[in-house]
Amino acid sequence: METHDDELTSFADLLDSADADAPAPDVDPVERARRRRRRLRAGITTAVVALVIMGLAGGYAAYALTTPVALPAAETRTPQPTAGAPVALAMPAGASAVQVSGGTDFLGVDGLAAASGAPGPLPMASITKLVTALVVLDAHPLSGPDDPGPVLTFSKADHDLYDQYYVRGATIAAMPTGSTMSLHDALELMLVVSASNYADAVSTWAFGSRGAFLRATDAWLDRNGLGGITVVEPTGLDPRNTGTAADLITLGTLAMGNETIAQIVGMSTLAVPGFTGRNTNTLLGTDGVRGIKTGTLEGSNLLFSSLLDVGIDEPLTITGAVLGGADRDSVNSDVERMLGSIRSGFHAVSLARRGEVYGSYETPWGAEAQMVVAADAAVLTWSDTPITAEMTTSPLTTGRAGEKVGTITWTAGPRTLSTDLVLDADIAMPDDWWRLTHPLELDGPLAGRG
Repeated sequence: METHDDELTSFADLLDSADADAPAPDVDPVERARRRRRRLRAGITTAVVALVIMGLAGGYAAYALTTPVALPAAETRTPQPTAGAPVALAMPAGASAVQVSGGTDFLGVDGLAAASGAPGPLPMASITKLVTALVVLDAHPLSGPDDPGPVLTFSKADHDLYDQYYVRGATIAAMPTGSTMSLHDALELMLVVSASNYADAVSTWAFGSRGAFLRATDAWLDRNGLGGITVVEPTGLDPRNTGTAADLITLGTLAMGNETIAQIVGMSTLAVPGFTGRNTNTLLGTDGVRGIKTGTLEGSNLLFSSLLDVGIDEPLTITGAVLGGADRDSVNSDVERMLGSIRSGFHAVSLARRGEVYGSYETPWGAEAQMVVAADAAVLTWSDTPITAEMTTSPLTTGRAGEKVGTITWTAGPRTLSTDLVLDADIAMPDDWWRLTHPLELDGPLAGRG
């Protein structure tokens, strides 16, 4: 027993040799050993608790200083752009009509049609020659613009037409008795310089008589739905040759659909051997005008076709008619003004400027940046086509200047345009003190708890 107590005493003395509260010598040695063991356990427990606290503190610090922070969502706005100005077509004086096709992204599949002035029939003058040419080619078709067609031999009666139309003040061209000419060349003289004696001679050649020609003309007009056009002779000198502006649009479309006619009416000068003369349509080449036919009696008329460049992928196809204009110059000016109004109806609408602010970011630790448009944006629209805007955003990943944080898409009719949205500046990361003092705002397992 003494040996055991001595061993306990020695062990306790080794652990705590400086015990200031040692019991008096008369305390039982066994009790003294037990007290020392209790003090030993308390000391060990205190040390372990201190080590645990120190470990937790170090672990928390490591967590707080290395865990990513949660980046904020943007506060955004989506401004809706203003549509362009509505188009106002400048229709010519007199009775007029226009049909615009092409540019389906802007005008739709039906295109654009407009009319002004008296809707009823008016004298169409030498535009009648276009009807004559189409009726002749319906009976004697050419394979294309390079096909000269059959050869016509002019008789004494044909030659006499020269004098008959001369005294009436009509445009004429030489037609000697016994001379010959291809049908293609005879049509040139009818349509380019508007020779009335050739229109009369060719129509009689094609059908054998004036009456047969007129019957064929009535049937052709009926087949093509041109009830608003009346033809009583082949030249247009008779004011009873009339048409509505609306039906002349259809006539012009039919004419430009015939390769031979389209090629002839687009010629600025005659190409017939032995003849000279310029096209009576002085608008050729202006604003894409490629034909079709002038006509003058008491008033000035024009049936025209244009391939108008308006800044889109392909030019617009425009067919227009003017009846009863004051004179050739005023009609030409009116047509140019109308074509200009169509062109100006296509306008670029500014949607956004580079750097324009569409949103902002503000972090819990006080850093700020803005969501801005990455590049200028504009869209070509027709008239007052409505424009809408839609914005999508994506989460921040780094908070770096120039980082893509969204997209804005504008829609104008069937056309769309998109532009990136980016940060205009870096979003500075929080300092260590903020991290250590805001554990619930870190993007770790403690986030959102409280």
